[in-house]
Amino acid sequence: MIPPVPSNRRELSTLLKLGEGRTLEFKRSTAELREAFQTTCAFLNGSGGLVCFGVRPDGKAEGQEVSDKTLREIAQAMMQFEPPVNIEVVRIPVPGGREVLVLPVRALGDSIPFTYEGRAYERSGSTTRKMPQASYERLLMERMHSRVRWENQPAEVPIREIDRDEAFRIADNARGFGRFGGPPARNLPDLLERLGVRKDGKVLRAAVVLFGKRFMPDYPQCELRMARFKGTDKTEFLDHRQLRGPAFRLLDEAELFCQRHFPLPARIVPGRMQRVEDHLIPTDAMREILVNALIHRDYTIAGGAVSLAIFDDRVEVWSAGTYPRGITAESLSRTHLSVQRNPIIADIFFRAGLIEKWGRGTNRVIEMCRAAGVKPPVFEEITGGAVVTFEVQVGVTVPQAHSQKLESQLESQLGSLTSRALSSLRHGPLGKVQLAGALGQKSASGSLHQVVRALLEKGLIERTIPDKPNSRLQRYRMTPAGEDVLARSEK
Repeated sequence: MIPPVPSNRRELSTLLKLGEGRTLEFKRSTAELREAFQTTCAFLNGSGGLVCFGVRPDGKAEGQEVSDKTLREIAQAMMQFEPPVNIEVVRIPVPGGREVLVLPVRALGDSIPFTYEGRAYERSGSTTRKMPQASYERLLMERMHSRVRWENQPAEVPIREIDRDEAFRIADNARGFGRFGGPPARNLPDLLERLGVRKDGKVLRAAVVLFGKRFMPDYPQCELRMARFKGTDKTEFLDHRQLRGPAFRLLDEAELFCQRHFPLPARIVPGRMQRVEDHLIPTDAMREILVNALIHRDYTIAGGAVSLAIFDDRVEVWSAGTYPRGITAESLSRTHLSVQRNPIIADIFFRAGLIEKWGRGTNRVIEMCRAAGVKPPVFEEITGGAVVTFEVQVGVTVPQAHSQKLESQLESQLGSLTSRALSSLRHGPLGKVQLAGALGQKSASGSLHQVVRALLEKGLIERTIPDKPNSRLQRYRMTPAGEDVLARSEK
């Protein structure tokens, strides 16, 4: 505990006797300012302390002359801290018209590590030393998991604004991966509590990001912007979409947009009866980057969003905010720390089987690209945003012909999945998770969602609970029309 700030000479004398050099730092004058503020930095990174100017090493308070220049020097030195700090300067008169200056430094655990003039310091016994890099990185990771974050603050929305069916759908996925044990949740509040997105009876902001129903006007940042541009700049749109929704649905929409606009070249391999399709970007690699954009972005930026931009010569994924502290664009191509800006949101994606927690996501993306003969992505920070760029040839086409070609490619790509989905429903109704499992998928992909919608629109399948289309208990069964189509396709 830091002793109380002294208000007179008697209290100061008592304080100096009790210090024993562990929570106190004595300086004879502000001429030793730089060294004193290095110690201040160490106190900030530890359990706090008091820095005293005008006190001899033996604890005798001799004071010093304090002028406006002295106070300006202290104020300027204070500006060299990162993150910024506000430490009150306590002035205590002593005989001879002099003063002792005291800086009461309180530990600020949620903000460490602090640096002074770009360096971090720590306390070792009664001395101050530069903090080792390993300790600095550890404290950075702890800061990312601190108690006060945007995602773990109350959302100030009623629980009716949380999509019950979406929450239970994700919980069912998590259970399928063995990452959500115990008995089934009794109700939505119980489920949110167990997922860690409801606390003390209040819905957290993370719950809105993951399962929200309404995002305006309070949560405009839960947004996805997608565009296919003609050429290599942003002069002309070929397609453009902008939507808000819960994170998992935004992921589905981004994957569908990629499928609609990525060409799907095919080649004939000797000895194979079917064409082998070469994806422009490996599907799992693209999904990993999109997931990272959703879970690592800075949600404190109300006007921010995740953006997907497709050009003729590249694909860019932007997310609001720079990379988390301790992570650089260069480090993402090497072995690096796993630093999560939004650990609650990341945990739900982990439970749903979409990420791992070992800081290898970007390394896996690079490996998948190299295995597929695709150039690995470039990681950058540009104007306050994290950007991932795949340098691939999407193609140069006339808008109408381009659109028709993409539609044809998409139909070809989904055709096989459509017939397989119908075949899987031959023996009875299935939910999307069960259907995904029957098709050999880990989870309900964007392609599967699109196939289900198309089959519903064509009347080939129907919902078992038609009045609640988003119910977690929803199943899909084949209609007589679907049976006829399946029978004809098998002849």
